Amino acid sequence: MSTLNVTDRYVAVALDFLQALLGDLHPRDFSVRLWDGTVWPAETDPPRFTLVLKHPGALRLMFRDLSSDLSMGEAYIYDDFDIEGDIFGVFPLADRLLEETDWSLSDKVRLLQKLLRLPKGDAERERRRAARLRGKRHSIARDRQAIQYHYDVPSEFYALWLDKNMVYSCAYFRTGEEDIDTAQEQKLDYICRKLRLQPGERLLDIGCGWGALVIHAAKHYGVQALGITLSENQYRWANERIRQEGLEGLARVELLDYREVDDHEGFDKLVSVGMFEHVGEEMLPVYFQQAYRLLKPGGVFLNHGIARHANIPWQRNTFGDRYVFPDGELEPIWLTLKVAQETGFEVRDVESLREHYARTLEHWVRRLEAHHEEALRFVDETTYRIWRLFMAGSAYNFWKDRHEVYQSLLVKSEHAPSGLPWTREDWYCSAG
Repeated sequence: MSTLNVTDRYVAVALDFLQALLGDLHPRDFSVRLWDGTVWPAETDPPRFTLVLKHPGALRLMFRDLSSDLSMGEAYIYDDFDIEGDIFGVFPLADRLLEETDWSLSDKVRLLQKLLRLPKGDAERERRRAARLRGKRHSIARDRQAIQYHYDVPSEFYALWLDKNMVYSCAYFRTGEEDIDTAQEQKLDYICRKLRLQPGERLLDIGCGWGALVIHAAKHYGVQALGITLSENQYRWANERIRQEGLEGLARVELLDYREVDDHEGFDKLVSVGMFEHVGEEMLPVYFQQAYRLLKPGGVFLNHGIARHANIPWQRNTFGDRYVFPDGELEPIWLTLKVAQETGFEVRDVESLREHYARTLEHWVRRLEAHHEEALRFVDETTYRIWRLFMAGSAYNFWKDRHEVYQSLLVKSEHAPSGLPWTREDWYCSAG
């Protein structure tokens, strides 16, 4: 059999498989382009996106395991297939494939038989190595490995698509139409107003990232701000920004785990934004006990973190767990608040910002896509694809209420009056 005939046969098998798998999806708003240029056309014009199969074995790699999102995610990041157009449109399709329950056993066998007629497609591929962490889960040493795996990608890569202050967490939109720089400035100031920061107060930022909140609080509210991070890149970047702003007397960032902070003077206010996802269920009591110990009586703690819907179980060995946030865990909000109260905190306010994070991620994805070529100066194509896919999928999960994000305001009241105002009115007034 000639090479041409083999190629034609693989094209026919791929089209047959696609028709069997997705032929009943109407109207199908995407097209598929095969490695030889053959197109399985969309039923809409123009298509929302195009799946581009790079070689005859791509479908086998994509669908080798539909028990999680891992096989499809790996096939994308290793360039077995590409996504041209609106990447956000891919996720309803992925949902359908991962959640399909109507197929009979005979249907599944028939699909598998078609798939096995395609080559394995196991050629060597350039890849970002999946995280391989050592030691006890959520020990200080292992958490440091997990954080460095994610955050010690060059800071210049993040700078291409984050806002000007390098805020790597949910922005705060008043209208939903703001640009990302404005929305992140609003978020920084909103947090400071929620904490009701006053000049001379001591603030601890747990998981401070590149130092944006530490700098904002010191510069605009006159507090003594300490930030901690486990990322060496963030540590260096943040302290250089503090130096450039001339805030060395008010702000600093140290390379510390939250369990390593040993401060006998105590802090007036604590904040944690986007770090809580790394704590883990078994460490929740330790996390809140440490926060309680570090706060002065009457002190306020704003804990900002992603949560999962209580009806959705947490899965391990997913794409995100292996390639983005190893050992990350999302807990339902009820569990977070339960442990906080058991520690001694009074829960004063809980606010959901779910739609805000979906919109933030949309901004990040579009900015990353716009800087694709420039991003390759700092990371390889696989790493670029990991961030593009993960952030787009996260936006979809927030819109679908699978992921949530909350700001919880906790007070160390010690069964006494909290000292807080009776209303939230001052939160919604711009700083002077």
